[in-house]
Amino acid sequence: MAGPVQRQGAPDGEAATEGGSQQGKAGRTRRTKIKGKARLREKKQRHAQSVRLSDHEHAIIQAGADAVGMSVAGFLAHSALAAARDQSRTAVTIATERDVLTELFAMRRQFGWAGSNLNQVAKALNSGGEVPYLKEVLADVHRAANAAKKAVDRVADRQEQEDEAA
Repeated sequence: MAGPVQRQGAPDGEAATEGGSQQGKAGRTRRTKIKGKARLREKKQRHAQSVRLSDHEHAIIQAGADAVGMSVAGFLAHSALAAARDQSRTAVTIATERDVLTELFAMRRQFGWAGSNLNQVAKALNSGGEVPYLKEVLADVHRAANAAKKAVDRVADRQEQEDEAA
């Protein structure tokens, strides 16, 4: 027999282990080439937030992110930080939204009362009775309808201003 023939680090006549440890290579680790530049990161874990959006809200945010060449996540982070840094403007916007919501809840109560009164009027009229307070009930309905119109106009005007600013 001729001298030992080395195949895969194993002397002739012994099985070479494909993927296992090899003679003369114990303790080495395999290094892979990293493509691109490594991004420097802080050693601390970065915070992640989850946001739920309607399809319409997502479409608006996606369009905004696309317009400035950002990802949705980056756009949301940038926008939220800008709003957080400008507390006076943000507070005015939130206060306006709260005012509108307060007004909407008040309207809801007014419509509930007016609806209840209208049902009582209808019941009295259907049973052949008289309704001496009919004018007051109709006035309540008109007040509730006017309050609803004002709230809708405020929301629509604010939306138009936001669209013009964008």
